[in-house]
Amino acid sequence: MGVPRVIFRVCETLNCPKFQYGDSFTVSGVAVMMRTNGDSSFVSSAAVHANQSRENCEILYGDFVKIIIKYERADQIPDCLISCSGCIGSLRLEHLKNRKTGPEQEALLNSNKEIAALLEELGRFPFFQIISHESLAELLRNAELEAFKKDDIIIRQGEAGSKLYIVAEGKVNILNDTGISISTLEQGEIFGEMSLICDENIGATVQAAADCKILSVHHGHFQRVLDRYPAMQRYFTKLMAQRLSRSNKIRFDDYASGMIGRLEEIPPEALFQTLHTNGKTGILTITEVAKGTARFSLRQGALIKASYAGQKGKEAFFRILREKKGRFKFNPGLPKEDFDVPEIGYFMKLLMEGLQQIDEDRSARKQRQSAQSGEEDEGGPTSP
Repeated sequence: MGVPRVIFRVCETLNCPKFQYGDSFTVSGVAVMMRTNGDSSFVSSAAVHANQSRENCEILYGDFVKIIIKYERADQIPDCLISCSGCIGSLRLEHLKNRKTGPEQEALLNSNKEIAALLEELGRFPFFQIISHESLAELLRNAELEAFKKDDIIIRQGEAGSKLYIVAEGKVNILNDTGISISTLEQGEIFGEMSLICDENIGATVQAAADCKILSVHHGHFQRVLDRYPAMQRYFTKLMAQRLSRSNKIRFDDYASGMIGRLEEIPPEALFQTLHTNGKTGILTITEVAKGTARFSLRQGALIKASYAGQKGKEAFFRILREKKGRFKFNPGLPKEDFDVPEIGYFMKLLMEGLQQIDEDRSARKQRQSAQSGEEDEGGPTSP
């Protein structure tokens, strides 16, 4: 029979300088009181292993030994809150195995097979590691799973927030009020929480960056779990601060990246390819060209609108590729009505088609010039 052991995961921290959410400990050992011929002997064996490479805490290990003595066996220690005897920090610990075998998750498993199948995979992400198996099951018991295609709008800026969303598969882009992607969220990440916590309308449009599946949890269920677990409140407070800081930086970089120049310096095909390659979102205006002003809208590098010389769509794009002189300016951002406008076509295919048309016209023009030159040679010199 092996030594009794249990694995704990940190699900909440308070003023602890060395451990954080998701850290784990393996605790093993027994404590036995032995009586022989009227004498008493106390025997204890304890081992604590921290499953992370950072600096550990010997004082905390000593506290674990005291807990083993209290419960006599390591595997009898329940989920608990440990207040460190060496500082003002504390850790709330839960059995790692509970995240998969609790009765609440068994009920969830039976009620919604598709959502339950995602839990084991999603369990490795930070959001799912900070809450206990009870709260996780409660949060997801009435969750809905919905599929979205690439470029589908999941939520729109200005709408009333009613759900918390979790990316179960794929990824999504967070768009600001001008349609610029300020962040990309992938599997296991969440969105929609700011409008629920702050009781405000949705602050950013979220668009599917690829085919994806999204879990959604109604506001009422989310709020009940949030009120019950302070660790979740701290997690979301920290998450909101990080996202605000990151989005402000990206917004500044995008507005600072407006481009101006002349077609004599960079030809149209190179200009469009640069915007496409860098995934730019905004409006390209080209002036001082032969047929008036040209305007082109791009979303994450894809061409979605084009107008020039009385033409629209790909014909306008093909026409501007022929221009050699003009002044251009690129302004980041799109109006809201353009956030989900379909692409005119696959960009590289459009570009190759346009350049091919230019080559064909050039060849045809050379053939005509050659034919005209031949006719003049056959007619001989013209009389004065």
